[in-house]
Amino acid sequence: MNLQETLEWRYTTKEYDTSKKISDNDMAEVKNLLRMSPSSVNLQPWHFIVAETTEGKARIAKGTQGFFSFNELKVTSASAVVLFCSKIDADEDYYKHIANTEDKDGRFPNEDIKNGFLGAVKAFAGIHKYDLKDLQHWMEKQVYLNIGSFLLGVASLGIDATPMEGIDMKVLDEEFGLREKGFTSLVAVSLGYRAESDFNSTEKTPKSRLPENELFTVI
Repeated sequence: MNLQETLEWRYTTKEYDTSKKISDNDMAEVKNLLRMSPSSVNLQPWHFIVAETTEGKARIAKGTQGFFSFNELKVTSASAVVLFCSKIDADEDYYKHIANTEDKDGRFPNEDIKNGFLGAVKAFAGIHKYDLKDLQHWMEKQVYLNIGSFLLGVASLGIDATPMEGIDMKVLDEEFGLREKGFTSLVAVSLGYRAESDFNSTEKTPKSRLPENELFTVI
């Protein structure tokens, strides 16, 4: 599929074909999509819980009980589910960890450039931590950047997806001990292949978007 075909093909899947599973090769691509996502100053303020087994999906489904029960089948019937988690805080040790990782990967030709990068990370993070006082929210926005590129990326692999904010984040934080590790859950994304009976598929329900003349100002 070309880009336009991919954009037309993907949609928020409501029902999965439980007989179809994502191959190991494609799951490796899925994980690479998560890892290679862009983020501001390459902060990478995320962690991903990837459930590929029945037991793993059942653990994530604990966050779809009660009020969020409408999402339970989207978790349990999918081939895999990714729980996107965001860092709660970041400090100089973490900034140095990012810089040292980049240095190890050959990003910096000399120490001055490494120190310049580290200074930029500390400066932008400091603005959000101390001036705007929205560091956690800023890091969550980086995770949403990842989710956006992830949805298009998996669609390019012919994999359907369902992003879900309708989850009990407190339950999932407790289930996976996330807060003790410095993270909190944000969004779950189910992955798999659409069932023929899915009412929301693009073959049955045309996509709808606002017209170009409302969305674009071309100058």
